[in-house]
Amino acid sequence: MIVANTAANVTDFLAANPSQDSEAADERMTRDAAVCYFVSMTLHPRQAGLIGAVLLTAGTTLGVKLGNDSTIGPLSHARPAVQVHFSPNGGCTDAIVRELDRAKRSVRVQAYSFTSAPIAKSLISAAKRGLDVQVILDKSNRTDKYSAGDFLAHANIPTFIDDDHAIAHNKLIIIDGTTVITGSFNFSKAAESSNAENLVIIRDAAIASRYVANWKGHRAHSLPYGGK
Repeated sequence: MIVANTAANVTDFLAANPSQDSEAADERMTRDAAVCYFVSMTLHPRQAGLIGAVLLTAGTTLGVKLGNDSTIGPLSHARPAVQVHFSPNGGCTDAIVRELDRAKRSVRVQAYSFTSAPIAKSLISAAKRGLDVQVILDKSNRTDKYSAGDFLAHANIPTFIDDDHAIAHNKLIIIDGTTVITGSFNFSKAAESSNAENLVIIRDAAIASRYVANWKGHRAHSLPYGGK
């Protein structure tokens, strides 16, 4: 009963003290720290043996990170709040395609090197499902021998070139305004099969909103691209 009550109290505590965005992160406890803090403040030292059970119960309920797993989220069959992948051959492309196939409303893309046929095809599929799909690319895509940008532009997906910077080096996809896919991973075959890269999937509307705002800022100075 102590464990159950404490886990419930932790749930209430975190609900009243949600984690903030990165700018306020140094002033707020992380979800993990909040659990540990609440446990330390509510359990008598004699109940120390119950701490592990409390953290497990609370972690299952709240989705905090316990241990060194590569995901942070509910310990259930639900998709985790944060998911990571690594290449070469770590399933980065497949993870992106899965997320795009689940998209319901909109997709926003910024890419440097974009030569991945599977990702390009998933974007076109999303557009055919009626989603609002828009893509911003680095200016190198104008002259590259092959660019998925041409494929997308010829499929009537709004495609833009950001030539306002030395390199438009962002690699990100924003899905439905709630999920962000980012990392060092270029949307290319080489990134999947040859390079050492990382990919992070973040399911958080507050974080996604900041990426959307940044995407809109780059869209404002980008030029339409019709393909070669």
